Amino acid sequence: MTLTLSGEPKSTQHIYGLVCYGRHPKRYMSHEGRALKERYQAEARAQWRDKPLKGEVRMHVTLYFGTRRRVDWDNFHKLSCDALSGIAYEDDSQIRQVTVMLAYDKANPRIEIAVAPL
Repeated sequence: MTLTLSGEPKSTQHIYGLVCYGRHPKRYMSHEGRALKERYQAEARAQWRDKPLKGEVRMHVTLYFGTRRRVDWDNFHKLSCDALSGIAYEDDSQIRQVTVMLAYDKANPRIEIAVAPL
């Protein structure tokens, strides 16, 4: 099944922050990141009608950007994979195979994720 998450894909640097307690750094999710994760979860729940998949899964992710800027594809998967935990699959540790494509759609930036058992 293919899920569509609306809006411009956001990189990890836009959704996580870093704070240091003495010599101990800690990452945290920003308010913007939490809101985006909740929106992705709501969109996924509205589209995914089955129970979460059990066992190993594979994913095909297409990131549609609204601009033709250069991006590192590996900075854009964490939030969407975390958001689908408990909805499309039980936990993102089940993901064993991923293919990623970068595309351009100025009128409709989005993330399309096809999830299937492996």
